[in-house]
Amino acid sequence: MIPENLRGRLLTQLELAGVASSVAAHSHLWEALVRHDADQRVFEELLTDEHLSVWLICWMEGQDTGFHDHDGSAGSVSVVRGRLREERLRIGGPPAALELAAGDDFGFSATDIHRVIHSGGEPSVSIHTYSPPLLGMGSYVVEPTGALRRHALRAHEELRPLAPAA
Repeated sequence: MIPENLRGRLLTQLELAGVASSVAAHSHLWEALVRHDADQRVFEELLTDEHLSVWLICWMEGQDTGFHDHDGSAGSVSVVRGRLREERLRIGGPPAALELAAGDDFGFSATDIHRVIHSGGEPSVSIHTYSPPLLGMGSYVVEPTGALRRHALRAHEELRPLAPAA
């Protein structure tokens, strides 16, 4: 599913979106891996090489990544089923929000801090692409004082909202 001209180098935002859409359209590549768990998101790595990683993520009611970054990786997400909401952290205002349904997609740069939330209703499925491959993430919480706190995570750890410090 990865065209030859995209191999062996880092991908642009537009190229990541094309890969996510292509993988999403070829359900035989990931359909057998879809499963939903009410306690946590299910995520499966579909492909990783030196320059790209592709993930399948399954969502249910109430599941939320919390605010996070991708530690130097840009990415793109294609919603395959259900509904998701993306919010981007902004200084001096509420998060910018985007509601997404099956067939919609969004991208993010390596410097964006955002969160993704299941928007309710039926379980959701999404395809995520990252370049360079996702090696780690930073999870964030905005403290009551307004301070922004970051907690480092490895790529295979589940993102969840952080609680403010006591």
